[in-house]
Amino acid sequence: MSFHKYVFILLVALLTGCGDLNPSPDDLRPPVDTSQIGSSVGQPAPDFALFDTLGNPVTMSAELSGADGIVLYFTMWCPICDSHMSHLRTQVIPNFPKVKFFIIDFVSGTISDSLTAQEINGYTDLTVLVDDAQEVLNLYDANMGITVVIDSTGIVRMNEYYKDATKLIDTLTALP
Repeated sequence: MSFHKYVFILLVALLTGCGDLNPSPDDLRPPVDTSQIGSSVGQPAPDFALFDTLGNPVTMSAELSGADGIVLYFTMWCPICDSHMSHLRTQVIPNFPKVKFFIIDFVSGTISDSLTAQEINGYTDLTVLVDDAQEVLNLYDANMGITVVIDSTGIVRMNEYYKDATKLIDTLTALP
């Protein structure tokens, strides 16, 4: 059998496994209970306490005091995260001086290792929080590249993959 026939058979198998190729435009996720603490947009954000790479304690509730909001960016120090964080540093952070930005390192494991990763990657000008037990990662249902915006009242306003920062900038601009 020729190569093209193998490719055709593979494509047919993949497409037939997809089921309905015309999915419903309806959002089938369950409604968000905005009275419950959680990670979904509209919910009160779960408070957290972590250490930064200098060993200082940081809590969400304390950081919201006097700020328009906070942004959490979850990094694995990979090239994609580097691209996102570089874009954050140059295109987003300077435009929102009353918003606090935190990089959440959930892979390095220790404050010392996280500080080393921060320094090697050149992000000593950003505050990196060490999520050694992945507690905050789990609280916010996050993963690499997830960006969470919490407004000054503690409500989650965004929780999604970074993409090109358009949604992030729109969300930050709309903060109360």
